[in-house]
Amino acid sequence: MTASDIAEYIRELKSRGSRPGLDAVSALAEKMGNPQRGLKAVHIAGTNGKGSVLAYLCAVLKAAGIKSGCFYSPAMKDDRETVCTGARQISLKDWNGYWEKIKAAEEELDSEEKPLPTFFEALTVLAFMYFRDKGCETAIVECGMGGAEDATNILTDTAVCVFTPIACDHMQWLGNTIEAIAATKSGIIKPGAYVVSAKQRASVNRILKERAEEEGCCYTEADIPEKIQYSLSATSFTLKPYGRIRIKLEGSYQPGNAALAIKAVEALRSAGFDISDKALKEGLKDAEWYGRFSILHKKPYIIADGAHNEAGALALKESLDIYFPEGGYILLMGVLKDKEYEKIIRILGSGASYLVTVTPPGNPRALDGYELAECGAKYIKNTTAAGSVEEGLEMALLLSGCEKPVIACGSLSWLERLKEAAGTLR
Repeated sequence: MTASDIAEYIRELKSRGSRPGLDAVSALAEKMGNPQRGLKAVHIAGTNGKGSVLAYLCAVLKAAGIKSGCFYSPAMKDDRETVCTGARQISLKDWNGYWEKIKAAEEELDSEEKPLPTFFEALTVLAFMYFRDKGCETAIVECGMGGAEDATNILTDTAVCVFTPIACDHMQWLGNTIEAIAATKSGIIKPGAYVVSAKQRASVNRILKERAEEEGCCYTEADIPEKIQYSLSATSFTLKPYGRIRIKLEGSYQPGNAALAIKAVEALRSAGFDISDKALKEGLKDAEWYGRFSILHKKPYIIADGAHNEAGALALKESLDIYFPEGGYILLMGVLKDKEYEKIIRILGSGASYLVTVTPPGNPRALDGYELAECGAKYIKNTTAAGSVEEGLEMALLLSGCEKPVIACGSLSWLERLKEAAGTLR
């Protein structure tokens, strides 16, 4: 297959959309020799914070000299970035080679009248094949959007299950209540795995703990960071018995994410991985993750945050109250149609002096920026829609007077485009 053939095949896979269930991904994995078997993975589920916890863990394992794979979604710019060993994404040669194998396997499945994979299902199998072939000692795997019926749940030998804070999102797939969503996400728990969780609502904690007990798993919760010091250059906190911990990632929620990653590292140690305190601290300090209160520019501050649901907006608002207590920021926002955009605007609107809306480019699920502006005008008097991401940033900077911070939020799908635009500023 040529590169254009592979690109066309990937476009075809993406046109199949998303669906819950393991039948198609299991059938494909079987054709590829079940690469997920024997993979001692850290499986991460939850609503917000999964990417940050993954970033912390990948950086810690790298510092410890442990060869690990990392798989997350969605991609910000290039699909290859979601499949990594250490900090290095899969090579284009390997990428194309694996897609050729998957295409051949799909043709066999089609001839056998078996279900054909979606893009995410095929990408999941590709990642596991890559980790197996590269001899990874472990893999850090982020659930797509669910748990029990998420494609990543074909994992059979999970070492550690990690739950970030669970809230209401993707309710059309996962359940109409937070308890139903928690039950769905708890489906990643495998017999004998170590299970660690962030602080959860009592009803959610009960569901996770009960499922862990049913599977014969040790269940622990992350410790609470103490003496937190925030700044826009670094954040530090104290956590026993490690003393002072420093992290590069900003946001009020990052000490909690880091504490959860520390608890996951402790579970990995219990599972037999040699990770020193030195490697733990170095990894946490070096971890990077774009799209979570990421500073793109300093004069004025331009900050990108992928808050796309109510819980994410509340976390972002808490961060803004810490770093910019005077308010008056310019809100630059673009979302997908199925997100809780009115709740996001209502939460963030109290501190915003202007709202500029954009349409996330290249995504059929994108909410038109003009429709978003109509909704926003109910909460923020000074609201306007822009014709593109670049125009939206230009308008936001003009409204800020190059002094007030510009806060870009909503779906992650357009924040890479924003990063590129911000990179041209002096």
